[in-house]
Amino acid sequence: MASFSRVQRIVIAVAVLASFVTFLDGTVVTVALPAIDRELGGGMTTQQWTVDAYLITLSALILLAGSVADAYGRVPVMRIGLIAFGVASIAVAAAPTPLVLIIARAAQGAAGALLVPSSLAVITAVMRGEVQSRAIGVWTAFTTGAQLIGPLVGGLFVDLLSWRFVFLINVLPIAVTLVLLARLRLPEPETRAGVDWLSGALCALGLGGLVYALIEQPHLGWSSPAILVTGLGGLALLAVFLLRQRRPQPLLPLGLFRVGNFAWGNLATLFVYAALSLNGFVIGVYLQQGAGLPATAAGLASLPTTILMILLSSRIGRLAGRLGPRLFMTAGPLTMAAGALLLLLVAEQFDYWWQVLPAMIVLGVGLSLTVAPLTSAILGSIDEAHSGIASAVNNAVARVAGLLVVAMLSTIVGGTLNLAGFHSAAFVTAGLFAIGGVVSWIGIRRPAAAPIAEPAP
Repeated sequence: MASFSRVQRIVIAVAVLASFVTFLDGTVVTVALPAIDRELGGGMTTQQWTVDAYLITLSALILLAGSVADAYGRVPVMRIGLIAFGVASIAVAAAPTPLVLIIARAAQGAAGALLVPSSLAVITAVMRGEVQSRAIGVWTAFTTGAQLIGPLVGGLFVDLLSWRFVFLINVLPIAVTLVLLARLRLPEPETRAGVDWLSGALCALGLGGLVYALIEQPHLGWSSPAILVTGLGGLALLAVFLLRQRRPQPLLPLGLFRVGNFAWGNLATLFVYAALSLNGFVIGVYLQQGAGLPATAAGLASLPTTILMILLSSRIGRLAGRLGPRLFMTAGPLTMAAGALLLLLVAEQFDYWWQVLPAMIVLGVGLSLTVAPLTSAILGSIDEAHSGIASAVNNAVARVAGLLVVAMLSTIVGGTLNLAGFHSAAFVTAGLFAIGGVVSWIGIRRPAAAPIAEPAP
């Protein structure tokens, strides 16, 4: 970062660290799930809620958090988010029961929602043009690094210490970020924008009700009053949320979805990221509980995928810039579908090198073909003035995709994540990837030379 000024370097460091803890916490948890189940009990349901409690509040509140940062200032909101995330992380690590763990994970997600939009906002507040683009590139590289080291570090902590230490990884970077944040003086908006608290509550409660019904349905049945009330109630609240977005200054500008590449790109995101979340969960858990690998080895299993993505993504991004995103957004998910089907090679006599590694390599190639063109197609279709909300919407779509597919996990694997359940998950993963590729082929078009004008509200 030698070409950045001192203030710009501090801003980038704050943005990177603030996002790093949320991305890291999303990846370290998967390898810790079997150890959590062994100590606290609760089986697959506890494992699902450990992941989804975090994703519910994070995905439901991320748009609201952007409005809160605009209204009350980026630095104060980020400071509150960091402190809350640290406290919630300690609560997760100390949780004596599954219920306490799940509540603390939900608190973590709510705090994380305050950090994700604010972290990029501090960059855009003080940088413009090429400097801003380079700063966002640094931010992207480091947050990708969190995905790379998360499963490995989590596995090491589980094997050498305890799963509880996995959730304390965040404490040191949070402390460093708070120190750096105290040295920043950033421009804040002179007038406070309105915050649509009701929309935020409708979205959070709606998602929570729907996810509860999906997770608990295998135990209670669809005819259970608890399932019917929470499921239908959640859908009703989400419908009211969408209707409310027709008002002026909505939390979710529905007019954005009138832009073709934005709408189709987010639909592709829904399927692709649902598949990625399902694949990551199943591999992290089955390789420990089914194949008998230690947590560190399970964390290393998907490392080839991430390495290939880091090595190839920038090159693919440049090619997609010349040729357009459609071909890559079609070929990438279809390649990942083939990689998911290769996981059907996994057998009772487990061998990582012949049964899992080929799938990880193919998945890595497909992911590299997909990510940069997908981001470019979505954000490049919206004018610069709306790039922030467009990014937040796409982030929320990706998180909701993971949230819903993990909630449906018990149904997907037939109640137990044994070998047959693992194979069922591989088929579903391949199907979701394939749909993402077909959606991209149908809807994505090569963008015009200039960004599309602001969509109608």
